[in-house]
Amino acid sequence: MSQSVDISNIDVLAQELATIQQTSSKRIALLGSRHVPITHQHLIEMMSYALVLGGNRLLTSGATGTNSAAIRGAMRADPSLLTVILPQSLERQPRESREQLQQVIHLVEKPENDNLSLAEASALCNQEIVSRCQQLICFAFHDSHTLLKSCEDAEDQRKVVTLFYFD
Repeated sequence: MSQSVDISNIDVLAQELATIQQTSSKRIALLGSRHVPITHQHLIEMMSYALVLGGNRLLTSGATGTNSAAIRGAMRADPSLLTVILPQSLERQPRESREQLQQVIHLVEKPENDNLSLAEASALCNQEIVSRCQQLICFAFHDSHTLLKSCEDAEDQRKVVTLFYFD
């Protein structure tokens, strides 16, 4: 009796194995919800700190919550290994985020998206972040549609995706 083998699953597993075994630095995207308990923010900050200390380049966006915690950790480890891609211009970011974002060396603004809703601009921003990374780490709720879509996009591009749920 022969068993059929799903080639796409083998491709995904091979990509995951290659990424795990890779000893050189990686481009890791860290995305997540704005609404994160402070204890979770500390864990995310420690994770991003450790990833950057390990020589990895970290990509994230500029929102409060998960992304802000990722920025804090990366900035403590090595600011030159952090890239923040904003969904819109810096002026459109929340006031509490702007001071932190002004300290980021590699800050990419998207003023051309200022006329879009934040949801639309965030979806485009996440697409760009996913296209630039080798691996995506995402912190989401089960109803975080934009983030879950970003995870699907990353999987479609054969990126390694690690998804943590808050709920």
